[in-house]
Amino acid sequence: MKKMKLVMIGNGMAGVRTLEELLKIAPDLYDITVFGAEPHPNYNRILLSPVLAGEQTIPEIVLNPLAWYADMGITLHLGKTVAQIDRVRRVVRAADGTEAAYDRLLVATGSTPFILPVPGKSLDGVIGYRDIADTEAMIAAATKYRHAVVIGGGLLGLEAANGLMLRGMKVTVVHIAPWLMERQLDDVAGGLLRKSLADRGLDFLIGAQTESLVGDSDDGSAGRVKAVRFKDGTEVPADLVVMAAGIRPNTALAESAGLHCQRGIAVTDTLQTVTDARIWAVGECAAHRGIAYGLVAPLFEQAKVCATHLAEFGIGRYLGSQVSTKLKVTGIDLFSAGDFMGGEGCDEIVLSDPQGGVYKKLVIKDDKLVGACLYGDTVDGSWYFKLLREGRSVSDIRDRLMFGESSLGDAGHQGQNKAAAMADADEVCGCNGVTKGTICKAIKDKGLFTLDDVRKHTKASASCGSCTGLVEQIIMATAGGDYSTTPKKKGLCGCTDHSHGDVREAIRQLHLLTIADIQRALSWRTPNGCSSCRPALNYYLISTWPKEARDDPQSRYINERSHANIQKDGTYSVIPRMWGGETTAAELRRIADVVDKYKIPTVKVTGGQRIDLLGVKKEDLQDVWKDIGMPSGHAYAKALRTVKTCVGSEWCRFGTQDSTQMGKDLERGLWRMYAPHKVKLAVSGCPRNCAESGIKDVGIIGVDSGWELYVGGNGGIKTEAGQFFCKVRTSDEVMEVSGAFLQLYREEGWYLERTVHWIARVGLDSIKQRVLDDVANRKALWERLQFALDGEPDPWSEHDKAAVDARQFIPLVPA
Repeated sequence: MKKMKLVMIGNGMAGVRTLEELLKIAPDLYDITVFGAEPHPNYNRILLSPVLAGEQTIPEIVLNPLAWYADMGITLHLGKTVAQIDRVRRVVRAADGTEAAYDRLLVATGSTPFILPVPGKSLDGVIGYRDIADTEAMIAAATKYRHAVVIGGGLLGLEAANGLMLRGMKVTVVHIAPWLMERQLDDVAGGLLRKSLADRGLDFLIGAQTESLVGDSDDGSAGRVKAVRFKDGTEVPADLVVMAAGIRPNTALAESAGLHCQRGIAVTDTLQTVTDARIWAVGECAAHRGIAYGLVAPLFEQAKVCATHLAEFGIGRYLGSQVSTKLKVTGIDLFSAGDFMGGEGCDEIVLSDPQGGVYKKLVIKDDKLVGACLYGDTVDGSWYFKLLREGRSVSDIRDRLMFGESSLGDAGHQGQNKAAAMADADEVCGCNGVTKGTICKAIKDKGLFTLDDVRKHTKASASCGSCTGLVEQIIMATAGGDYSTTPKKKGLCGCTDHSHGDVREAIRQLHLLTIADIQRALSWRTPNGCSSCRPALNYYLISTWPKEARDDPQSRYINERSHANIQKDGTYSVIPRMWGGETTAAELRRIADVVDKYKIPTVKVTGGQRIDLLGVKKEDLQDVWKDIGMPSGHAYAKALRTVKTCVGSEWCRFGTQDSTQMGKDLERGLWRMYAPHKVKLAVSGCPRNCAESGIKDVGIIGVDSGWELYVGGNGGIKTEAGQFFCKVRTSDEVMEVSGAFLQLYREEGWYLERTVHWIARVGLDSIKQRVLDDVANRKALWERLQFALDGEPDPWSEHDKAAVDARQFIPLVPA
């Protein structure tokens, strides 16, 4: 049977999601052609803000790589804007003349940024914020210019302002409304948000009305923008102006084709256009019952319904969406849903803790929850939204409503208990409509263990990411067995029912000093343990009782026994330590001589600013270490890896602090530190953050008045931005706070648990209390770390003291 032809105009999230749903249920019905105006495959537009902030890269936010289109048999035209829809001939024509005939047409042209109609709007340096090109333009501008003005204090504007500030620009946010994010927050929450962002360095002009943009030419109407002028006659300097004052459905092409448009392309409940039954529209360009939605969840609901009708199943109706907004604006959690402003006939229950950064407002009408606005603590947002959608009476729980779902019973909902308390039918991912039952079934049926795997199979947390923590909790609660019967504490391994926490507590309380002591005290099932528990027990012993418990090299993984990284061909990788990434000509000559002498095939600069010698034979390792004459980089160990630095104030014209020296001091102070998992640090000399401090376990950023510390960053499979920890004035404080934080992690972290997951488990507030608020405890932690590291041997140069078994380097001679 000859396939019908489906053409899609637009290559964004809503359109491609429609194709994904269609290909699941009718993979052989259409020959599909896609026109995308941008030169990029489908990407997550929501994550442009982390790209601007330097937390992610363009490749990392791609949802469907080019290979996906090829695998699906889709003809893809990138960088081609469709200029005409010929509804009579059923052909679409791009601006460059490319044509494609259709039997069915899907319009998914999205939206365009609203550009204020003021004089100067066409000056160089005036841009919207909607796509990769806009993001790259802002990144480029931040390298050359100083002053930025963002017009619009909504979500997009604040994310743009934060990203530009992190890249070193002085940023002013201009917002005509009385408070920030007035569509998602009430005045109190908006005020709290403004204060928090102002404390971080953003300037705000609230209620200001832009009159014109002033250029740098003689008449001010050409050249590059240099200032923003307001109706009261005042001006602020601006080398870059970002218009983030809202979006408009992109309907120009549809209108030119004669499709009826009103607040968007008018569509029916089947997402067909009201004008032409052969043409469908989804996403931000579509207006359903007079409403154009701009959030991901409604657009994906539209995609699912549209796909069923394109597949000729004739089922499903899109009846509109009741939306909630759960957002993370520059690290601050926000949630709102329903009629959170309240009014006549409504009661309001309010909890306000400005000092703690928490504000909650619940609106009740006729004994039903009709609105919620949460700032700072959004853990119960999904539960409030569920109550709101169900429309159930809350009169029986009104006295406990403010305190969340955990107040209704003993189960609670912090950590993994939140996941365990949810019913299978409860929605976890609002963007993609994924329930807990769907996630659990995928985990059990397909043997999934990682967040990435769950995202691939269910789409949960693959869009805005606000449900990521809950999905991780479900994985943790489910992967070990039937979630309904999983014990409250998961055993460390199959050798015992005791958890990591139980083992650590027993070592402390019973003063256990050997693995055998632990196994006897805790009645280990397997006499000698296994490859999972022995490395963990060994680490717990030496981190709890330094100088007393003896390291057992045979209870370490092969890399840590050999003190080098084994490669897939059986050779090893050697990475010598370079303090703060700085080296000398003498060190480089020694490295070059070693490469020649031992015929090392590959020399590579690592992402951590070190030199990696790849392909070293095991029998040559000891001689290579000796000839290099540099300390071990511990690149193979669950230990401090590197302290990455930029050149800082010593050389860089933007630098505010001496980041290189700070990095060298940190690395020299911490370099022999073993930990539950690998640890990476970075020091940037200014907010441009060239050392990528935002995705390290501990990231330090120099500012005019001192240093800002961020913790829990992770640049691995799932990129995690570090959370703001504190600001200090001196280098000594950086050392003490960083060391105390890492020592607490060493003492409390579970083996193979990264700092980001440890923080999620115990809570950042708890860590702040013990490291920042309790000064005596901070100093004690720092002293314990120094005591543990004092005299710790370098395994490359102190073989005997480090208990390195030299026999492993003797090559086997065939009999």
